[in-house]
Amino acid sequence: MSSPAFWGIAGSPISHSLTPRLFSIVGAYMGVEPSEQVFIEATSIEEFESRVSSLEGELWLSCTAPLKHSPQERLGVKGPEGVNAINQLRRSGGKWLGTSTDGLGFVSACRHIGIDPEGSVLRMRGGGSAARSIAAAWSSQGGSIIPEVGRRELISGPWDGSIVINGHSDLAVDLDAEPAGGGSIEMDSDKQVSISYGGGASTDDFAVVMVAAQHLEAWKLLFAPSRAEEMPSLSEVLSVI
Repeated sequence: MSSPAFWGIAGSPISHSLTPRLFSIVGAYMGVEPSEQVFIEATSIEEFESRVSSLEGELWLSCTAPLKHSPQERLGVKGPEGVNAINQLRRSGGKWLGTSTDGLGFVSACRHIGIDPEGSVLRMRGGGSAARSIAAAWSSQGGSIIPEVGRRELISGPWDGSIVINGHSDLAVDLDAEPAGGGSIEMDSDKQVSISYGGGASTDDFAVVMVAAQHLEAWKLLFAPSRAEEMPSLSEVLSVI
């Protein structure tokens, strides 16, 4: 398997991101030659396109805010049903491909800490791209969702049949927490996690577990789907971060 010319992260802020290191960890495990790491600081799709235009060859990227929506229209990349956003991009032969792995990574991270979505209730604040991706994945695995309105309301989607109005929740997450380690509001639940991490975060932080988990899903779905069965486990990746 050949490696891309570049791999890394795009969005803003990104200086704290573990993604380039995760590319190196998974790539080494898979026997892929190291690629040049890139941190593409971009606050708009126009800035993103300008910066990547100078990078020749195949390009693998994880995307964070504010780039999760605009690539769909500008790059012709479509996110999963209902999610309508992407957080992984691959440019190969001049063509862009993409997908969303936030939800799959969240579910995998929850299982890693002993919480299975099936039969569990998730209290979730927010309605942005990560919220929709998590709602889609959580509901598809048999979980229920109590949505709480934050900056945006969770819109209608494939998760509609899993929505409950109120009651006990097993897990809570504030998806309106600011990136790079921003604080969450306290929510009524047996356990609360955050998906926002900053510099100095460790593998004890749920957010780090999730970013590693969603990165593995990106390799399986987008970067090396033909070798999905050969990927390292989440525990193996976490052990060397």
